[in-house]
Amino acid sequence: MTVEYAPRGLVGVLTPQANTTVEPEFAMLWPPGVAMLNARMTSTKPTIIARLLDYLRDLPGAAAQFANAPIDAIAFACTGASYYAGVAEEDALVARMQDALGIPVITAALAVWDAFQAVGAERIGLVSPYPDDLTEAAVGYWTARGFDVTEVSRGAMADGSFHPIYAMTAQGAAAALAALPAGNVQAVAMLGTGMPTLGPILGQPFVGEAPVTSCMHALAWRSVCAVTKTAPSAENFLAWVRGEGWGARYRERMGG
Repeated sequence: MTVEYAPRGLVGVLTPQANTTVEPEFAMLWPPGVAMLNARMTSTKPTIIARLLDYLRDLPGAAAQFANAPIDAIAFACTGASYYAGVAEEDALVARMQDALGIPVITAALAVWDAFQAVGAERIGLVSPYPDDLTEAAVGYWTARGFDVTEVSRGAMADGSFHPIYAMTAQGAAAALAALPAGNVQAVAMLGTGMPTLGPILGQPFVGEAPVTSCMHALAWRSVCAVTKTAPSAENFLAWVRGEGWGARYRERMGG
C-alpha cells in the first residue's frame, strides 16, 4: 500500500518520552519519499536504568500504538536500553517482534553494528554522553558484539537541566569527537539518540580514516535500507557519512 507522503517507505519510530533529538534529526535525515510515524515510549520508573529497561521490554506494546498503519519497518530510537539489557535479550526480542509483525525491527544499537560491519571495522572509538555506569555498559555491549573498544571520549552533560543528556549541545558533542585520538580506530560511533550529532558529523565525518556515525545517523541509514530493500554496504553507508543528501537539509534547517 502506497502512502501519499511516503511512497518509498514509512518508518514507525519509537522514541523515549523526554527525548528532544530523535524527531528533529530524523526530519533532516529522511530522503525524499521516506517518512515516519512517531510514538513515545513511557515509564514511571524513578531511575534511568529502570526506564530504559521498561522501554525495551515493552517494545511490543509501544509498537502497538501504530495499530494497522502500513509501516514498513520499526526503528527503536534508544541505545541505552540495549546496553543494559545485553546482546542476548536484545536479539531475542527483535527476532520475536519481526516474526510477529513481518517487518524489519531495527534498534539503534544494531544499526550502528550494521554500520561497523559494512566498513569491516574491528577496532572502534566511542563518543559517550553518558554517566560512568552507562558508558561502562556501552563498552561491555560493544565488546560482547565482538569489537575492540580502543578509545572512549566523554561529552559534558548538562547538569541541572531537564535531562543531562538531552540538553547537551552540538558544540559539546563536536568537542568530544575532536578529542578522540586518530590512528587506532577503524570506525567511530557517537552514542545516544539524545545527543545532537548531525552537525558534528558534517564537521568531522572521519577521525583520521575512520568514518564517524551516531546512533541516530546509523538508525536512519539502516531504516532507509530496510524500507527501500537496499542491502547495507560500505558504499551507501559512506555516502551517509559524507552527508550526501541530508547535509543540505541540515544546513537549510539550521540556517547555514
